[in-house]
Amino acid sequence: MKWNKYSIQTTTDAVDMISSTLNDIGIEGIEIEDNVQLTKEEAKSMFVDFIPDLPPDDGRAKVNFYIDSEEDDGSMLEKVKAELEDLRMFIDIGEGTITESETEDKDWINNWKQYWHTFTIGDLFIKPTWEPETEEMKGHAVLSIDPGTAFGTGSHETTRMVIKQLQKYVKDGDEVLDVGCGSGILSVVALKYGAKHAFGTDLDPNAIIASEENAEQNNIDKKQLEVIEGNIIDDKAVKDACGYECYDIVCANILADVLEPLSTCIHEHMKHGAYFITSGIIDTKENEVAEAFRKNPELEIVEINHDGEWVNITARRK
Repeated sequence: MKWNKYSIQTTTDAVDMISSTLNDIGIEGIEIEDNVQLTKEEAKSMFVDFIPDLPPDDGRAKVNFYIDSEEDDGSMLEKVKAELEDLRMFIDIGEGTITESETEDKDWINNWKQYWHTFTIGDLFIKPTWEPETEEMKGHAVLSIDPGTAFGTGSHETTRMVIKQLQKYVKDGDEVLDVGCGSGILSVVALKYGAKHAFGTDLDPNAIIASEENAEQNNIDKKQLEVIEGNIIDDKAVKDACGYECYDIVCANILADVLEPLSTCIHEHMKHGAYFITSGIIDTKENEVAEAFRKNPELEIVEINHDGEWVNITARRK
């Protein structure tokens, strides 16, 4: 598809308002260029797979928008110009000038894929769905994932640590519970390493869709991976659906504020001797979460690992 590209020279402060305005008048292809870096607090509160290095923020930004060349009769551009003039009354939009580039041929659905490639965690290959399996991958566990539909790719420190623990502790025939399963990546990894069955829970209904898609992509039978929506901490229907004292491995890559209340009751679903593998814990919360684990007489901490600012705590039911 051919697109006409237009670029608005503006300020970083006006980017959000301009983008919202473009959406309101029916423009969907929007691209923002600025040098505003995530703060440490923002990065810690998000499971960001990678953060690009940017030059210093000079207060300037560019908002690009794209219009199908076959539908571009100039009327939409006039609407944008009029809206920009209206915005000047409320916020400093800087130059507010619009430049037109040569017609571009872009695949907006797939253009970002150039930035994500196969990587390994131990002997596990994690590859995007659009890359083929190679000779190097033969004889190894291979996880195919589409990060465009998933909640994570496995490259974040927290996910890496849980995967490494799964590689260490999963045995053939294990039953696995994945709390806050997201894309189902941890469940699929556990099944790749010999687990018999995995059961996932998540508060987001999109997790069910993402997990099912990733299971299918990795030739996981529907009977092997089940996912339900709900809160295992305080929803009895969810707890009952999960079952009691039946899991060999429980994994939970979720935030510390959720792990603390979860640690008081998760043993109800674990066999004696089962492992509780957790992450999503920023290092400033390590002692707090570890203490919450220690308060449960059913659990004993067997490992604490670190990767950057993130922490994995692995406990065992006595």
